[in-house]
Amino acid sequence: MSAARRPHRIVLLVCAAYLLYTLLTQGSDTRVFVTLGPCFAACSGAAECSIGPENGYDGQFAYYIARDPQNAAPCIDAPAYRYQRILLPIVGRILTLGFAPLIPLVFVALNLLALVGSTALLERLLVAQKASPYYALAYGLFGGLVIAVRLSTPEPLAYGLVLLALWWGQKSWAAPDEQRDDWRGRWGMPAALALAALAKETTLIFAAAFALYYAAGRHWGAALRVLLITGLPFALWQLYLYSWLGTFGVGSGGAGGTPFEIIPFNGLWRIWTEGSFGAFVLLGGVALLVAALPALWGLVASAREIVGARLHTHVYAYLLFANAAVMLFVPFSTYREPLGILRFIPGLVIAHVLYAALRFRGRRPLRYSLLWAITLLLPLALR
Repeated sequence: MSAARRPHRIVLLVCAAYLLYTLLTQGSDTRVFVTLGPCFAACSGAAECSIGPENGYDGQFAYYIARDPQNAAPCIDAPAYRYQRILLPIVGRILTLGFAPLIPLVFVALNLLALVGSTALLERLLVAQKASPYYALAYGLFGGLVIAVRLSTPEPLAYGLVLLALWWGQKSWAAPDEQRDDWRGRWGMPAALALAALAKETTLIFAAAFALYYAAGRHWGAALRVLLITGLPFALWQLYLYSWLGTFGVGSGGAGGTPFEIIPFNGLWRIWTEGSFGAFVLLGGVALLVAALPALWGLVASAREIVGARLHTHVYAYLLFANAAVMLFVPFSTYREPLGILRFIPGLVIAHVLYAALRFRGRRPLRYSLLWAITLLLPLALR
């Protein structure tokens, strides 16, 4: 494979061209990357601000936190919920020393570096399964991640850390209690997952899947290590947020968010029952194709292996099962927003690609994963 054609370099070229085009067509104002809304930017009480394109998008909240971590709450729709995703804004603040004009550029650089780097790691994981590294493009050109780079939301950084954890953990999966000299697998992997959780809480799905995998193999020490190293910093941060802001950050979204569902896929069906059939065909159709159907396939395929193979099940089956199972209960507010559902499922994309490369190399489940790259059309349309 030509070095210039490696998937991560393709991702770099596509994203760089997209970001440059966005900047040039928006008057070269770098604040376009944090989509400020005039109501939230006034910082006079975000509770009265309406949610919609006229008032910016989620990246602005990371910007406000990076600019002034102690006093950003009045600028934010749901302060504890936004502050729990502290990693991107705090790293942005450290690198810029709080100099506001540089924050949007640093956010973009961090997320772009994370996306390109994690695509390269996914290539290596695929090669380890003797699959083509080009299937990493399903992740690297996935619209939910590319738009996150442009909008300065935390998904590229969060899932980049997840892939770093997967890369570091390879040696410890089969016999974690015997790999005492593998510090990356024993300590680096859960540490990367801990940082990922502080970037975006949905990455805790991977930590739970790892713990379940180790517990199923009766590697109790490894399971406990993952839970403690990953969960303890997150739990302490939640307690701090509660003591400061009066509420925990964990929830199903900012302003306008709805709770997680109890009935499977009710969040999808509610697009019809609480909206219209036309909205269901359009929005529900997108969610069905990119999330619900892959989740159903992943749930069946991984459950079949977990139940059938028991102690010999590969860790990728647990990762796929966990990421697919959570899709059954995703909130209505996430399913009804195309950007929301695309930003929610990078974990499902990662788990599907790795599991399909392991069990279906060269067959349809792996080939079909490249269809996720079609979602790149959405950010290109939005600029």
